[in-house]
Amino acid sequence: MEQSAIRFSRKDSAQFFRTLNKRVNDYFKENKIKKTGNWRLHIKAVIMFAIFLTPYFLILTLNLPIWANLLLTLVMGVGMAGVGMNVMHDGNHGSYSNKKWVNKLMGGSIYILAGNVYNWQVQHNVLHHTYTNIHQHDEDLEAGRILRFSKHAKWHRFHRFQHFYSVFLYGLLTFNWAITTDFQQMYRYMKRKLSYGKLPNPVINWSTLVVTKSLYITIWIVLPLIFVDIAWWKVLLGFFIMHYVAGVILSVVFQLAHVVDEAETPLPDEHGSMKNTWAIHQLSTTVNFGTKNRIVNWFTGGLNHQVEHHIFPNISHVHYTKIAKIVKQTANEFNLPYNEYKTTRKAIISHFKHLKELGKRPALQYQ
Repeated sequence: MEQSAIRFSRKDSAQFFRTLNKRVNDYFKENKIKKTGNWRLHIKAVIMFAIFLTPYFLILTLNLPIWANLLLTLVMGVGMAGVGMNVMHDGNHGSYSNKKWVNKLMGGSIYILAGNVYNWQVQHNVLHHTYTNIHQHDEDLEAGRILRFSKHAKWHRFHRFQHFYSVFLYGLLTFNWAITTDFQQMYRYMKRKLSYGKLPNPVINWSTLVVTKSLYITIWIVLPLIFVDIAWWKVLLGFFIMHYVAGVILSVVFQLAHVVDEAETPLPDEHGSMKNTWAIHQLSTTVNFGTKNRIVNWFTGGLNHQVEHHIFPNISHVHYTKIAKIVKQTANEFNLPYNEYKTTRKAIISHFKHLKELGKRPALQYQ
């Protein structure tokens, strides 16, 4: 990862963000509502945790046939993604509640999803939300050598087939969290002294990682081996299925907002300066999808409203549908982009077409 500083332009003579920010703040004041979550989010949190954890307890307490247990692990994967998108995400952005301890508790749900709060906040809140779609700065665009998410990334011959094999790799997202990614990220982030807020004590940070990983393995692998009378490999298979389902859902949702034709991947100039202000940069690098679909809105935790989320990450996703009208209107008034796909299907098609385009040999792309 490139470590040189990036500076966004401060020239916004039209004062787009100031105008937008005032309008959004006025919306909350006039309607006398808080920017954080409300009863709808609380009910959703209960439902998501129930989808995630109820199958687990059924597996532990009931003598079910193997096919039923595997089906329950699939449901757990759906619930795992749901908790991540709706509860953990808002909590770690400080938008779930106006109480810090509640945000910390809900953000801490990432520990039962196989992740780590420190790593997630650095990668997502700091690197992704600050340097969105900037090659070698936004780690969400980094997938090692095997996937090419940016036209600025190095091309390899096998990328020609990435629009076929990518979806199979997406399922490994949270599985990799559980076994390798968190250790690699913590080493890298602590070495660079990156943090979201105060830099944590290295000993405490590493100890937290080891302890939470140990508890995670105990909950999801050791306890089923003790209480469920099935072969060890079946427990590991169920564990993998849960992670694979969650990984596919989370990866696809994330990619539809940034790795599509409509999302730009701008680079800084030789001095590390970006052409646009931070807010306008967010408009050009993020894309909404399926915002009229109530099921998509509800299940994805507002991640289909990426434009609103990236400009106002500290506002809970339960408000995005309302403030989207303000954001879109203001962007249009200032003649700025407001990228969106009307349906999720169109966004998915665009994503895989984009992967196919990125998979072509760069010299051949424009012939």
